Amino acid sequence: MSVVGGRIAGSTADFLPELRLGVDNLRAHKLRSLLTMLGMIFGVAAVVAMLSIGAGAQQEVMAFIEQLGVRNLIVEAREANNWESLQKVRKISPGLTFQDLRVIQANLTGITAATARKRFTPSKLMPKPQGDVPVVYGVSTGYVAIANLKVVHGRFFDDAENDAGAPVAVLGEAVAASLYGVDDPIGRYVKVNDQWFQVIGVAGSQLTVQSDVAGLPAQDRNNLIYVPLNAAIFRLEDNQSQYKDEIDGIYLQLQSSSSIPGSAALLRGLLTASHGEAGDFAIVSPAELLAQQRRTQRIFEMVMVAIASISLLVGGIGIMNIMLASVMERTREIGVRRAIGAKKRDVIRQFLIETTIISLAGGIMGVVVGVGLSQLIGYLAGWSTIVTTTSIVLAFFVSVAIGLIFGLYPAARAAGLDPVKALHYE
Repeated sequence: MSVVGGRIAGSTADFLPELRLGVDNLRAHKLRSLLTMLGMIFGVAAVVAMLSIGAGAQQEVMAFIEQLGVRNLIVEAREANNWESLQKVRKISPGLTFQDLRVIQANLTGITAATARKRFTPSKLMPKPQGDVPVVYGVSTGYVAIANLKVVHGRFFDDAENDAGAPVAVLGEAVAASLYGVDDPIGRYVKVNDQWFQVIGVAGSQLTVQSDVAGLPAQDRNNLIYVPLNAAIFRLEDNQSQYKDEIDGIYLQLQSSSSIPGSAALLRGLLTASHGEAGDFAIVSPAELLAQQRRTQRIFEMVMVAIASISLLVGGIGIMNIMLASVMERTREIGVRRAIGAKKRDVIRQFLIETTIISLAGGIMGVVVGVGLSQLIGYLAGWSTIVTTTSIVLAFFVSVAIGLIFGLYPAARAAGLDPVKALHYE
C-alpha cells in the first residue's frame, strides 16, 4: 500500500512542477499563446453555435409534427388556381369530396375520429383585424380530438350546431387578440364576408412553423377562426369556389400509431382509385414525418460537426507549428534538462502539458463564445436556438483530442534531441 502511495505521490510531485513550468512558458509569450488558441476558440465556437442553431430549428419542426399527432393521418387537397388547370384535373379526378371521406371511413379500420375541412380566406372581416387576415376553418367536432385543440375560454361547437350549420365561431388566440384586444370576445359577433358569427370560444396557443412541412402549407395556427363545417360550406361560399374541391382536407385519428404505415398505404390506394393519376392530393403522416425528421437531424448534426471540425483541424495545425518553433527556441533548455537526468518521457510530458493547456483554455473560451454567438444569432434573426450538453461536450472533447494529437509530434521531436548537441545549440 505504501509503495502504491509512494508512486502516486511521486508522479504528482513530477507533474505539478511541469504544470507550473508549462503555464510560465505560455505566460512568457502571451500574444503567441493567444493567437495559437484562436484556432481552437473559433473551431469550438463554430461547433457549438452551428449545432445549437440546428437543434433549435429541428426541435421547432419536430414539436410541430408531434402536435399534429402521431396517430393522425391528414389528406391535403392540391387545388387548381386557374380554369385551364382545373379542366385538366377534372378530366381525371372529381377532386377531394365527402364521398372520399365516406369511402375511407368504410374501408379503413381503427378510426377513432374523423373530419373533413373547408378552408376560406375572408375577403371582408368585421371588426377589422390589427394584423394578418385570419383564415376560416370549417370543421366538425372531431377536429378537437384530432388536433388536440384546447379551448381555454368558452366552448367548442357541438354536433347539433355542426349539423344545423349554426353561425357560431371559435377564435384562435391571435385572432381574439387582433379583433378584440384585451376585451372578452365571448358572446360578441364577428362578420365573415356577409355572414355574422357569434363567438362562443377561444382556442389556446398552438405551435406553428414559417414554412411548408411535407405537403402541409405554412399556416399560423393561432390565426384561425373555427366554424361548423356545414356553416362554412353553406354560408361562406365565395366567387373562387368554382376552382375549389368540395372539401380541401381530411383529418383522421387512428386507434394505434403502430397501424399508421399500413393505414397510410391503404388510404393512398383508396384515393388513387377515385383520383387516378391526377396528383390532386397529398397524404401527410406525422408519425413517419417525425421518424424522418429525427434521421435528418442526426445527419445534419454529423455534417455540421464535420464542417466545424475543419476549424479545429486548422487550430491543431497552428498548435503544432507554434510548438515546433518553441522546440527550436528551447533547444538549450531541453539539453540542460536531459543533462541533469530528465528522461525522454519527461520532456514529452512537458510539451504535452503545454499543448493540453492551450487546448483546454481554447476549448473553454470557445464554448463561452459559441453559446454567446448562438444566443446573439437567435436574438437578431428571431430563430430558436438550443445549446445542448452534447454539443458542448463533443466540441470540447474534439478540441482537446486535436491539441494532444498535434502536440505529440513536437513533443517527440523535443525528446529526441541529442543532449550534447542541444547544450551547444545557439
